[in-house]
Amino acid sequence: MKIKVLGAILIALGLPFSVQAAEKPHVCVVMKSLANEFWRTVEIGVRDYAKENQDKFTFEAVGLKNESDIDTQINAIEGYITKQCDVIAVAPANSVALIPSIKRAMNAGIVVVNFDVRLDKKAAQQMGLPEDFLFVGPDNKLGAFEAGDYLAKNLPKNANVVIIEGNPGAENAIERKEGYIKAVNDNNLNLLASRTAHWETEEANTLMTNLLTRYPNIQGVMSANDSMVLGVVKAIEAAGKTGEIKVVGFDFIAPVKQLMKDGKVLASEDFFGKDLAVNAVKAGMKIYSGENLTGWVKTPVRLVTSKDVQNEMPE
Repeated sequence: MKIKVLGAILIALGLPFSVQAAEKPHVCVVMKSLANEFWRTVEIGVRDYAKENQDKFTFEAVGLKNESDIDTQINAIEGYITKQCDVIAVAPANSVALIPSIKRAMNAGIVVVNFDVRLDKKAAQQMGLPEDFLFVGPDNKLGAFEAGDYLAKNLPKNANVVIIEGNPGAENAIERKEGYIKAVNDNNLNLLASRTAHWETEEANTLMTNLLTRYPNIQGVMSANDSMVLGVVKAIEAAGKTGEIKVVGFDFIAPVKQLMKDGKVLASEDFFGKDLAVNAVKAGMKIYSGENLTGWVKTPVRLVTSKDVQNEMPE
């Protein structure tokens, strides 16, 4: 970390040093797909925060074209190492593939904060990351369970449900599936299928269309994110089953909020996207300034139901 090295040299020479007088740190953020409404919200939040704090740090960020564009994230981190960024906050599209680049960044003296999607713990330790490597993000399993449990409470006993999964290689997708499975088991629901649509709207639309053909008796859908909810609802509408199938999701993006107002989506788990990368940047700056942050910095989740949305005061 350049500022700390500079400070140590000045102090060793008996010269005055202050963080404020030193070069502003450069903060770099690696996000996921900006084709996803949720990640556009994340980007707006962190860019606004960076603008408000431009006297404290310089800033740049990169997002992906789609959720499987892992190479862009790897190239971004490698480029930030070359640029000698001081803090890198990264939301990995894959929980294993980015670990080598993250390790190289740390070896270069860069503060790295993992946010949104937790790195695979076993793979991270095998590749030399500390056991308590910092993660900033929500309890995805808890959030998914809350949404799935609410769905179950609004369905008949032993109702037929499906799960639409996120990227199989992403830890948050795995955790959300686990939360939904817990809701299925705790409420004795009948799980017809659990399939991935890789976080993508159109893929979810095609998947749900095929599932409705194979299982015309579906009564409930648990989606791992709200971008996929948009595709699911579109398929339900095309099948003429609007109102017959209840849907829950995760992200609480604006288009799904409108679908909730219209009674087409039952609930969504909000994990406050506008603050997501901001929280990671704040944590990174604390470490850069000398604080010791490790383990899990939990960010909030909150179930928002269609009743909540419909009872809101008019804007």
